[in-house]
Amino acid sequence: MPNIKSSERSVKTDALRRANNFATRSVVRTVARKVLGSTEAGNAEEAKNLLSKASSVIDKAVAKGVIHKNAAARKKSRLAKRINQMNIAK
Repeated sequence: MPNIKSSERSVKTDALRRANNFATRSVVRTVARKVLGSTEAGNAEEAKNLLSKASSVIDKAVAKGVIHKNAAARKKSRLAKRINQMNIAK
């Protein structure tokens, strides 16, 4: 435990930030998993709808500063690529 008063306060705020960041990352992973699950199931329309929701969730995570914008772009690109491959395979 820190001895300095401001350090003690920052420990508390850091814990809150960490919890919020963890929750946001968890939502991003969950939405990405849903998109991948629908592509594996072969539901093209559902996958497209989930991709738009996933893009929104990922963009919000970037706005909050939880993930880097390039990492977000990479995630969205990989999800879109998976959906496009599914459409080509048909």
